Amino acid sequence: MCAVSYLNTVPLVWGFLRSPDRQLRETFDLDFALPSECADRLASATADIGIMPVIEMARQKLEYFRGTGIACHGPVRSILLISKVPIKEIRTLAADAGSRSSVMLARVILAEKYGVEPRIHPMPADLAVMLGHADSALIIGDPALKLDPASLPFETLDLGGIWNSMTGLPMVFAVWAGRKEIVKQPYELAFTASCRYGMEHIADIAREQPGERGIAEALAREYLTRHIVFELGERDYEGMNLYIESALRFDRVVVSGAVPA
Repeated sequence: MCAVSYLNTVPLVWGFLRSPDRQLRETFDLDFALPSECADRLASATADIGIMPVIEMARQKLEYFRGTGIACHGPVRSILLISKVPIKEIRTLAADAGSRSSVMLARVILAEKYGVEPRIHPMPADLAVMLGHADSALIIGDPALKLDPASLPFETLDLGGIWNSMTGLPMVFAVWAGRKEIVKQPYELAFTASCRYGMEHIADIAREQPGERGIAEALAREYLTRHIVFELGERDYEGMNLYIESALRFDRVVVSGAVPA
């Protein structure tokens, strides 16, 4: 099973890693990677289950386990679009290729709200280098948490907050997913148990994890308790379905039958 290596995934897997319930700890063989790498592992069948970027779940026609995932009901803090030009003048976007859902969310928001469809240039998450090559940059996950949006001398959009204001619905970034025959298995209770154990130990996670990631403990606690939603309900899935519908309208490569890299 492949899990995402960012801070926002830690509560989902905390029970698998730390629960006193040995059966829960031994339910899965757990490995960590970037969101896009988890997607590639499921595509190549080197993993059976993964925390999947929602757009990749749709592209690969996978099923998902209900109840848990990574979502936001407002500003998410870890998906930042930073532009050195006015948003409506963006022509190029340097994108951290670690999350395909976030890249697609940027495309949807820029097109539907601002009327621009920039060329996307996948690059490592280095803001100075990215803005040296493009009008704007998309920074996600832990690298975004290391930035202070208020202190940046650029226009900055929190894409979770923009999506929520545009649609009135949550944004779901990733879910536990797999092939149909895998998702038919009764694993949902294990995912829920691991997540709830993590949520009960947020203070421990916020104290232990930030140091090795270069993120302040107070910010980690605020992020995990105020910005990220881990237990998903019907409105979350309504927002997820709207995002998928919107994204696939822009996903011209998928329409032609090929899965983008």
